Amino acid sequence: MDLFSNTIDWNENLLPILEEYKTKKHPLQFQNIYQLLIMVILSAQDSDENINKISPHFFSKFPNLESLTKSNVDEIIHLINTVKFYENKANWIINIATKLKKDNNIPLTMKELTSLKGIGRKSANVIMREANIAPEGIIVDLHVLRTASRIGLIKPTKDGLKAEKQLMTILPKEIWNDIGMALSFLGREICRPVPKCSQCLIFSTCQYPNKTDL
Repeated sequence: MDLFSNTIDWNENLLPILEEYKTKKHPLQFQNIYQLLIMVILSAQDSDENINKISPHFFSKFPNLESLTKSNVDEIIHLINTVKFYENKANWIINIATKLKKDNNIPLTMKELTSLKGIGRKSANVIMREANIAPEGIIVDLHVLRTASRIGLIKPTKDGLKAEKQLMTILPKEIWNDIGMALSFLGREICRPVPKCSQCLIFSTCQYPNKTDL
């Protein structure tokens, strides 16, 4: 069987997880787009759990971009020094605050978001999805990389950009905003490094050769 055949109707096969997860918010516990912008920067190569833990104190000090423009890198570092690569991230945050100045200047297009320090395509896709903006790509995190290749949706790769390109080629644009997070939630909850196949909503169509029987 050709696991990567274009004849497979992935739109149909993925419908159960789309229906399960399409209304579920990103695990980062944000209240507005400003908070999400800061949190996706902080979460790079760190855990959502850690960022959720330190963010309330951060936002009590800096409730918006305008307040950040009055700060400095050292002050930011003091608040985020339990976050991985905190020095780089503090510099990125100050750079963005200086550039944008106010929350209503936060851009919501792929080109403008990825022009900001610390924002790549994955982060931009997350922001656009949570802002309910028409998608220009598909969220690809470590969970999506594992899950999408395991079920036979894409060819295995560790490169998020290559994986996203494959997904965008295979899947219809109308599901781009939701399918990335659906695959991510599937990977977080069910399709773990040791998968819980018996609990999987797409068990019957999954192409993983080592899946355990129901």
